[in-house]
Amino acid sequence: MLLQKINSPEDLKRLSIKELKDLAQEIREIIINTVENNGGHLASNLGTVELTLALHYVFNAPYDKIIWDVGHQAYTHKLVTGRAKHFHTLRQYGGISGYIAPWESEYDHFVVGHAGTSLSAALGFAKARDLKGEKFKVVAVIGDGALTSGMAWEALNQIGFLNTDLIVVLNDNEHSISPNVGALALYLAKLRKHPLYRFFKQTTQNFLRNSSLGKRLLALDLKLERSLKSLLLENPIFEDLGFKYFGPFDGHDIPVLVSVFKGIKENLSCPVVIHLTTKKGSGHKDAEATPSKFHSIVAKNDRGREIPTYTEVFGKTLVELGERYENLVAITAAMPEGTGLLYFAQKFPNRFFDVGIAEQHAVTFGAGLAINGFKPVVAIYSTFLQRSFDQIIHDVCIQKLPVIFILDRAGIVSDDGPTHQEVFDLSYLRLIPNIVVSAPKDESELRDLLYTAVEYPGPFAIRFPKGKGYGVELKQGFNKLEVGRSEILEKGEEILILAIGSMVYPAVKATEILKNEGIFPTVLNVRFLKPLDVPLLEDLFSTHKYIITIEENIITGGLFSAISELLNILQINRILVPIALPEKFIEQGSAELLKDIYNLTESKIAKKILGVFENIKVKG
Repeated sequence: MLLQKINSPEDLKRLSIKELKDLAQEIREIIINTVENNGGHLASNLGTVELTLALHYVFNAPYDKIIWDVGHQAYTHKLVTGRAKHFHTLRQYGGISGYIAPWESEYDHFVVGHAGTSLSAALGFAKARDLKGEKFKVVAVIGDGALTSGMAWEALNQIGFLNTDLIVVLNDNEHSISPNVGALALYLAKLRKHPLYRFFKQTTQNFLRNSSLGKRLLALDLKLERSLKSLLLENPIFEDLGFKYFGPFDGHDIPVLVSVFKGIKENLSCPVVIHLTTKKGSGHKDAEATPSKFHSIVAKNDRGREIPTYTEVFGKTLVELGERYENLVAITAAMPEGTGLLYFAQKFPNRFFDVGIAEQHAVTFGAGLAINGFKPVVAIYSTFLQRSFDQIIHDVCIQKLPVIFILDRAGIVSDDGPTHQEVFDLSYLRLIPNIVVSAPKDESELRDLLYTAVEYPGPFAIRFPKGKGYGVELKQGFNKLEVGRSEILEKGEEILILAIGSMVYPAVKATEILKNEGIFPTVLNVRFLKPLDVPLLEDLFSTHKYIITIEENIITGGLFSAISELLNILQINRILVPIALPEKFIEQGSAELLKDIYNLTESKIAKKILGVFENIKVKG
């Protein structure tokens, strides 16, 4: 196996072009097998095998800096930078990260989990280089829809203005998670499909593939290409922004890629865009046919389910509500399948909007719709919604606009690591005035919360976890919940357990364990973190000595903080014990393992409460 000989990119440089092609096939098989077993991002990584090999073949990493966007393009990068022997641990606890991780390798220069960061970071590297008088090259690899991010265009604006030596590799696979949308996608399609330009590209790529005349002819060819491109395309946008633009080239043709990268590396020291067209899922028949389905897959052991997921329940419920409310509209940021909005999009295509990877725009776009009489449902994974924090405050909550925020995959998310552990939303939303913050205990309550949110006249957030619900019966119709009203699930004495969202059922089950020890707590489904059910809580505080808060959120700013503040305001002195995630970035690992480590399983909750209770009794 060729990969066994590759311990660093320097080893790649000893291979022939034919061997690079063979290595590409070998790497593809390893990625497919590993992702099938471990879960992870399949289609996006299969599309970047050749361009990654060509980059490391031409550039001198880690001296030259390759800055990745949406780090789930980088499995090949990991395999050729000394991590092949450990690649079987991909996304496992203590194993290789599924994203770019600087703590993992000197070849990973900048942490990447969210889209649109590469160009800004790369410009920082390039200007630091210039200020220090250093000479290395900086290459930003952006793609998989990340160019729809507003931050990417902010960076393009400054890169072109500063005229900095920086190479942008645009991996154009026509997709983010779902097919790319918007005017930019149409523009890139125009570059790809112009008939005269396609003819010229075939001619020039044959020349590049077969030429042995060296960099002078290559440089001449690039100049010729640029001249012809200027004739065919009016005002190429990258050229107008101050870049030299080359492409589109076949991103799977290693000889062409090597020739292009070498020519640009050796001949240019200005902002450059190299446009590569790739096939998402390349080399995997099913992933090529349906790249959205194979963007990210779960491990074999996690497949097969009968109980619907929270996402499915949300998506189908929204369709029911869409039939009742003609002013209901849905917005997502490049993830209609992942958020469950595909159901709504198919039923009400004119009322569904995919804005691309542009979370800030999604929120303010929703605010504009809301102020004109519509009821926008903005469905974005919790980890990505935090990118639009200012828009939630400035554009929605100040104006008290009825925008509904759906925070899917809230809490601990299996195997994706610190960039995707969505454990901050209760904290960052609770501090904002005018917004309701809620979390259902199960999928039936999710339906009622969504209905309540549609009926509510102001901002409303609902967070729920990734994966299956509890299999509870989903009744017909809806119950409108009183905003701010909690629910007593167990009546007991001395100990009051306050749980929210995904922690309610574990709290109830922990109570069964505690009962066997002669301890009979009261259990409250808090349901609304904001506003709190102050009258009920004040009454319960008066009859219980010990208060336990349980939340799948960091300890700072969430339920524990809210109850602590309330006790202080009411001037009630009680023993308050938090069960929450520590104030840290949570590592990768299965959700089950991490919940066990951080005392969020029913047995660990019971053990923690028993320990606290016994400790208090001993001291007493």
